Amino acid sequence: MKKEPVTIERIKLVHAERRPEIRRRLAEFEDVWKSEGDDRIWEEMVFCFFTGGCSARMGLRSVDAVRPFLLNGTQEELAVALTGVHRYPNARSRYIVFSREFLQGEYGMKLKMRLSSFADPLERRDWLVREKGIKGLGYKEASHFLRNIGLKGYAILDKHVLNCLFELKLIDDPKPPNTRTKYLRFESKLKELSNLTNIDFDEMDLVLWSMKTGEILK
Repeated sequence: MKKEPVTIERIKLVHAERRPEIRRRLAEFEDVWKSEGDDRIWEEMVFCFFTGGCSARMGLRSVDAVRPFLLNGTQEELAVALTGVHRYPNARSRYIVFSREFLQGEYGMKLKMRLSSFADPLERRDWLVREKGIKGLGYKEASHFLRNIGLKGYAILDKHVLNCLFELKLIDDPKPPNTRTKYLRFESKLKELSNLTNIDFDEMDLVLWSMKTGEILK
């Protein structure tokens, strides 16, 4: 795939070309929140357990492999299903069981109700990251999860988006932000870019990702 230059004009052009596909994908995410139940919300959380340090495609393959075991499967069943599919079958299967037991015990797995209880969208994300009963969600993964279930206003600062911001000289280091403060600072830079280009913030993420990968995934 030919590498696309990351410039303001190129971003605008790519957005214009891919806007219909991007908006279809965002509408699919919104439909999850509007139409799906807690089982689907849980599946999307597990997908984001899988994508931490790994690709979105590996995450999709892994969800397909464990879907029969998501609600009741043991750690051993999950690990076997992930073997040869995910890079970390044992660690990720433990994340699933640990988090599932916590969410079942504390909230009866009523994830939409719990996520709806936050008036502040940043507090919602902070809870996902800071809650010791949930394993595997840093700020990027929590943002990815919330976006994938149709909630807006979160930047998914993966390596592709960070590299774009770096090439545009909006940030001075493309390394993933390792603190809340730094994540928010980088997120604000993406909002600046959104304002500068007059491109919707939630669409901007997918524009930049597609410029680096050549596709619009999830």
